[in-house]
Amino acid sequence: MKKVSGLLLVGCSALALAGCGPSDIASPGTGGNVVVNNPAPTPSPSPTPTPTPTGVVAASGCPGISASTQLKDAGVLSGPTGSYRVCTIPAVIDRSITLTKQAGLVYQLDGRVDVGCDGGFAAPTSGSPFATSTVGCPSANLTADTNVTLTIDPGVIVIAAPGATWLGVNRGNKINAVGTASQPIIFTSRDNLLGQTTDTSQGLWGGVVLMGRAPVTDCTTGTTASGNCERQTEGSTNPARFGGTDNAYSAGRMSYVQIRYSGFILSNNIELQSLTGEGVGTGTTLDHIMSFNSSDDGTEWFGGSPNMKYYVSIGADDDSLDVDTGAQMNVQYALMIQRDGLGDALFEIDSNGNEGDTPRTKLNVANFTAIQKQTSSNNESNDQAASLFRGNSDTTLINGIIATPNNECIRMNGSGSTPATLNAYSVVMTCNATKFIGTGAYSASQVSGFFNVTGRNNDDGFTSTLNGYTNGTNETGKQATDPKTISAFFDTTTWIGAVRNASDTWYAGWTCNSTFANFGTGNSGNCTSLPTT
Repeated sequence: MKKVSGLLLVGCSALALAGCGPSDIASPGTGGNVVVNNPAPTPSPSPTPTPTPTGVVAASGCPGISASTQLKDAGVLSGPTGSYRVCTIPAVIDRSITLTKQAGLVYQLDGRVDVGCDGGFAAPTSGSPFATSTVGCPSANLTADTNVTLTIDPGVIVIAAPGATWLGVNRGNKINAVGTASQPIIFTSRDNLLGQTTDTSQGLWGGVVLMGRAPVTDCTTGTTASGNCERQTEGSTNPARFGGTDNAYSAGRMSYVQIRYSGFILSNNIELQSLTGEGVGTGTTLDHIMSFNSSDDGTEWFGGSPNMKYYVSIGADDDSLDVDTGAQMNVQYALMIQRDGLGDALFEIDSNGNEGDTPRTKLNVANFTAIQKQTSSNNESNDQAASLFRGNSDTTLINGIIATPNNECIRMNGSGSTPATLNAYSVVMTCNATKFIGTGAYSASQVSGFFNVTGRNNDDGFTSTLNGYTNGTNETGKQATDPKTISAFFDTTTWIGAVRNASDTWYAGWTCNSTFANFGTGNSGNCTSLPTT
């Protein structure tokens, strides 16, 4: 401070004539020239740069779904992959709409969302009333089928609020959710966006339910004998009915779709699963469907005549494929993998106990690979084996692989006047020493006899050489059966299993990866994350 004050005094003395004011104090000087080095001015601070956004950037707003209706803007949610504008879908979709893919935007289900109104047991003629009540539907649409179609474009992400949130496509309406191999449609939980899910998360929301007018059994209203049998969606508090007489009924199309973390418990011992088909007919197109970590089944089918190709179920906590109440179903190219030590059966086929009802439950499944990574000696759940066939059902397995080295492979329960039947062609199984369980009227030796029919190329003592889920040397060496001899829906194949070899990559691109199944690079990434493109 002393040096600074001296310098200031010198400056005033030398510059007295040039402007030191009357209150300034003159310095006696030093007898020589004085050089004053004024300090450099403090530079103006540089403006703080706008940070470069990382990941997805939220869209500026929500789109309209009609000329007069805007989706509800629920704000912005951020997670590990970026920020997203959340646009909530109405509780009742009362007109045909399209959910378009937009950068930084996700659509949200908040509670139960109905596509259209229930059109009743049979399609009404023009101007006729609905055959059943229509809870919560606009009165303007109560005179005929609403004929609403929900279209979802490739790459769209639909998140679900936690809890009893589910999408129900009612009778007389359709879904058109068609993704692509590089742009799958993803239904998932809100927690998935927030980065709060793991490879063990499950049961965070309900799932997708398709309701149709194809025949069902185990009626909740009407009877099969009188031809007016209907059922009520499991756990639904308001009417969500299905059933009718139209085997060709179309609920629309779902292709290249992932459904993650579903299976919320709606009531005691009643859960939804990733995809529930209820009375849907052959007019419904279903292919390239992935279920990931459902707390109940991967998919469950109540009645109807559904057909499905290219099905992946990973981490189901109950059954990977459940078919019952009179469903007449064909499935080809099915890859089902359960978590280590968790899950129940890979297949559960039955009629829910009403064994006098017709049609009988019927499943034909071809080219499947079903893997159960049980570390214990048995399932922890009620089915007791990797496959359960019971209750007024008829199952045909073709070109299949069941790999469950620590568990029994097949249990059959014999009950009713015509118990469940099983036919197998070119099916190999890796089981524990017991292999077969018989209950009810069936013994284990009878079940073994149903499987081991001479000339059908089956092997219950097979040594698996699967490379993950891809056929190895032993699988490649097995003789196949032409599935088309069982159903015209099937493709002719010359191999067993779902994945023929390393070049057979029908699962690539549209699936997601987990510690239970890695489908390689170039797909939608890890199931615990969202794609950013």
